[in-house]
Amino acid sequence: MTRWEPPSLPSGEEPPLSALEITETECRQCGTLIAGLNGRYACPLCGWVNDHLEGHSALPTAQDDPDHPGKRPRRAAQRKSRLI
Repeated sequence: MTRWEPPSLPSGEEPPLSALEITETECRQCGTLIAGLNGRYACPLCGWVNDHLEGHSALPTAQDDPDHPGKRPRRAAQRKSRLI
């Protein structure tokens, strides 16, 4: 089996999002053991969800998302530049 290593970033550049940590707790409503990311949980059995402010770290903003529409040119602008 080959271990996959993420590509290295250029020197001085930080990763866009912080590392995610898988955490576990008991559901406050039904007691089922559930797992979540960075202290944010949702129970698949009863539907209980903890408040997002209870997490271990701040949530990333939309601008931190590499797929955010504001980070790439719109398709119409791309087509227009090809025609000129």
